[in-house]
Amino acid sequence: MTNVFGATSTTEEVLSGIDLSGKRVLVTGVSAGLGVETARALVAHGAKVVGAARDLAKAEGATAIVRAETANGGSLDLIALDLASLASVRACADALLADGRLFDVVIANAGVMAAPFGHTADGFETQFGTNHLGHFTFVNRIASLIAPGGRLVNLASSGHRFADVDLEDPNFEHTAYDPWIAYGRSKTANILFAVEFDRRHMARGVRATAVHPGGIRTELTRHLGDGALEAMVDKVNEELAAQGKSPFELKSIPQGAATSVWAGFVAAADEVGGLYCDNCQVATVTENPASRISEGVRAYALDAERAKALWNKSEEMIDERF
Repeated sequence: MTNVFGATSTTEEVLSGIDLSGKRVLVTGVSAGLGVETARALVAHGAKVVGAARDLAKAEGATAIVRAETANGGSLDLIALDLASLASVRACADALLADGRLFDVVIANAGVMAAPFGHTADGFETQFGTNHLGHFTFVNRIASLIAPGGRLVNLASSGHRFADVDLEDPNFEHTAYDPWIAYGRSKTANILFAVEFDRRHMARGVRATAVHPGGIRTELTRHLGDGALEAMVDKVNEELAAQGKSPFELKSIPQGAATSVWAGFVAAADEVGGLYCDNCQVATVTENPASRISEGVRAYALDAERAKALWNKSEEMIDERF
């Protein structure tokens, strides 16, 4: 298909003229930022959205705007899901399985970034445990609820450039902890999970993709100190200026959520399946180390054998097979 969208496209521009009536969508992380905007855009175009959040009271308040903009039969229901607790993950999945209704698209949006060293309820390093293992367990448990022709969209990040996954020491038991390396590992894992999920489910018409929303000021930056985000942008722009390139600009939240809805509902399934997207298009593979925040995807994040190895390691860590 011809791509007419880019870095500045918004959710409304991407979904212009698209009626999602009859579509059922699951979005994790609907208590702030991209999750709320994704849900808002979908219900405004008629989709029935199930929004998952750790703090339901917070999500209720944050999604008032979502309910205010429902149209064409669109709706929003909330469910409790704490990705840092496998007990919560399994309970939420069990409830959805008992309900039995299918989803057309699952958008694994929730996550944490650059968190201080810590562990989930099950003893996993916080970022790998929350961003990857929580979603890995949850999505695989409800995989049968993704309808034939449906899709999984994993929210990844250009931050995957900070690090490949470490299958020997995923919990930093023998490695000095760095919050950005940990974030990079978890985001690479999000991409590799999409690669292997796509391979396993494409025969029944279900495809998976990973997306980078762009640099955005949301609650995801809550672990950064005052001025830290601005300092990062300044450093990146120094690098870009040295390369003779245009400066990097933060996106608005509607611009950030655009690639998620584009990959889920607009792009052709065969165009995005098993791949990584940014700026409402499929990203190119690049090994340019000059700037770790610019567009493109590292080859290691799309490596099929690496994806299989991560899947096996993840099953071992959570003691569950899919």
